[in-house]
Order: sequence, then C-alpha cells, then structure tokens
Amino acid sequence: MASGWTPDQMAAMVAADLPAKSVVNLGIGLPTLVASHVPLGRGILLHSENGIIGLGPPPRPGSADEDLIDASKAPATLIAGAAIVDQATSFAVIGGGRLDIAVLGAFQVAQSGDLANWRVGDVALGSVGGAMDIAIGARRLLVLMRHIDNDGRPKLVGACTYPITARRCVKRVYTDLAVVDVTEDGFVVRHRAPGVEQDALRRLTEAPLQFAETQQSS
Repeated sequence: MASGWTPDQMAAMVAADLPAKSVVNLGIGLPTLVASHVPLGRGILLHSENGIIGLGPPPRPGSADEDLIDASKAPATLIAGAAIVDQATSFAVIGGGRLDIAVLGAFQVAQSGDLANWRVGDVALGSVGGAMDIAIGARRLLVLMRHIDNDGRPKLVGACTYPITARRCVKRVYTDLAVVDVTEDGFVVRHRAPGVEQDALRRLTEAPLQFAETQQSS
C-alpha cells in the first residue's frame, strides 16, 4: 500500500482549506505545522492557546527567539501586529466565540464526531489542558492526525474507547491516507492519498466509510 501524504503535505491541505480572514487555533503536535503553509495575503489570524494572537511560521534556522514558543513548545514567530497575552485573555478568545476554526490532533475520532485527544485508556499523559475549551469553543473543528496509531490500530472508530474530550464536535479529519468529513450519516471520504485504494482504507478504518470523492488527491 502507498505510504500516503507526509505531515507537511497534510498540513498544507488544511492550510489551503482555511477561509480568508478567519481566526484559527492551532493545537499541539501536527497542527502546529499548518503555520508553515498558511497562504499569504488572506488575512488568516493564527491563535496559540499559550497566549499568541498572530502566530507566524516557524523561524528560519539560527534565528529562533528562545523566549517565543507555540503551544507545542516549539520555536515560533509573530506576524506584524501580533499580540502576546496572558492565559485569561487567550482563553477568553476561545470561550468568547472568537475562533472560526480550530485544528487539533487526536487519538480517536468517532463517526458521531466525538473527539478523544488527551488520554489513552488508563495511561496518564498529562492533563486535558485547553482541548475541551477549544473543541467546544470553535465554530468548526478540524482534526489533523495519522490514520492508524503506532500499534496499527484505526483512529477513525465507531465509538471512542479513550476518554472523551468533547462530543459531536469534529467536522473534518485530515489523515496521511485520506480527508474525511464527519456527517450525520457517518464518515464520508472526500479525497484519498495517491495509491490508497478504497478497500485498503476500509481495512484501516474501524467505522464504515462512504466515498464521495471529486478526485483522488495528489
């Protein structure tokens, strides 16, 4: 089977789908890659929960400011006019309905749109952080994740077996193998990575899939 899209290709697809002049939160992990691919001149304002409003792309090698990091604690930059704010103000943006879109990672996404992204079973991986607030605070929630986990288990599932972050919140999932919408009728595949056949995708997905592709993505 084909290896699928790279993390940068996945992030570029998310960035290309962001509406002009939208306010977008980028969560921890893969979502932070989206900052490298946001189109110029579209007025997209990136928010990071650690207190950045106006997040820019990663710094060029050798130019990082050690005091400036994103939600993943990776080196960050600011766009012109950006603001660095305290946690209360940052979460006021989240809870005050200011986020048009949030892009989060996930351990599991259920066909109902339920999100599990902070704990794997009984394994403690830290606290939920701002994920619950972001998942219910954004008008539209996108997930950027691998299609299967490190043990080969599907991450698109019928029902989440890990602790739920928020219910019925995910609208679209971008994986290394496909772009999948979450609808009232379950998962609908919009695009597949080159060389990824429908049967192979079904085998790697726990829940049923419908296919409504306009084209197979390159």
